[in-house]
Amino acid sequence: MHHKTLVAVAAGLGLLTLSALTACGSSDGKGSADAKTVTLVSHDSWAVSKNVLRDFEKQSGYKVKVLPDGDAGQVVNKAILTKDNPQGDVFFGVDNTLLSRALDNGLFQPYEAKGLGTVGAEYQLDKGKHRVTPIDYGDICVNYDKAYFSKHKLTPPQSFDDLVKPEYKNLLVTENAATSSPGLGFLLGSAAEYGDGGWQDYWKKLKANGVKVVDGWEQAYNDEFSGSAGGRKAHGDRPLVVSYASSPPAEVIYAKPKPDTAPTGVSYGTCFRQIEFAGLLSNAKNTTGGKALIDFLVSKEFQEDMPLNMFVYPVVQGAQAPAEFTEYGAAAKDPETMAPDKIAANRDQWVKSWTSLVLK
Repeated sequence: MHHKTLVAVAAGLGLLTLSALTACGSSDGKGSADAKTVTLVSHDSWAVSKNVLRDFEKQSGYKVKVLPDGDAGQVVNKAILTKDNPQGDVFFGVDNTLLSRALDNGLFQPYEAKGLGTVGAEYQLDKGKHRVTPIDYGDICVNYDKAYFSKHKLTPPQSFDDLVKPEYKNLLVTENAATSSPGLGFLLGSAAEYGDGGWQDYWKKLKANGVKVVDGWEQAYNDEFSGSAGGRKAHGDRPLVVSYASSPPAEVIYAKPKPDTAPTGVSYGTCFRQIEFAGLLSNAKNTTGGKALIDFLVSKEFQEDMPLNMFVYPVVQGAQAPAEFTEYGAAAKDPETMAPDKIAANRDQWVKSWTSLVLK
């Protein structure tokens, strides 16, 4: 997801980061004309352990080249613009909030991954067509800085309703729904909670209560949020941030020394379920390599490697997230969800309304 800064820290833990990975392939920028290289286009938060990727490269005979390219929203838009001559073969990181945009624009060609039968049915949103393969899921939720709330003897907000109460005035930072996938997820969560019409009134109240909006997750979490250990130099002053249910374990796992408990908590009544997919690009140059890579992404080996690298949960039945991951970052038990066709029918109009309501 978007624990990019924390993922970068992981380099010291023997994980393969983006620059190291990108160096694996040729960098002629022409995609995978080389039949032995398969190119993966992704958002910035892609990460995989070296040994796991090496296993794939050994077994398949393909070298993997990775092109990380910004926040999920930007990467999807760019992929659509370049679909006739794509940058790569496989695209990873389109989620349920943006899925219809990618599918309606013909971004992917059908491919039924080997091992798809082990992927939970609730994640398979392109049923019967197989243009995308579910890879992971997570929950977009408000996180809170425990130290702030304990210092001010204030109970952290637990629900969407709580966030508009006067005691939380000027405390929340969120991401722009037009440019950021967690920002869009949070907007969709509010629409699932209050319905069309109701969410607009809700956001008027949020705005009156001093919500701050920034472009993307990086800025919100690392610059504005007061609870981020990964924050640069100065901490932000906002103790509430739209992030993920899996942010607290990242705060624990990468901290030195490791704290006994996470310094941040999750407001579970504000969560929206996000599912991420991979697909074979319509004009991929190396379709055979692309198919092999997608099969690998739903293998148990990759699925069990994912949680501590990308801070997401496996979708394959029987793949286990490590105990330290689930201990500090349990998935939401009852997250807001929305049917893909409802998102498709409303997303662009809602983002427009949201923009004029919140940013103007």
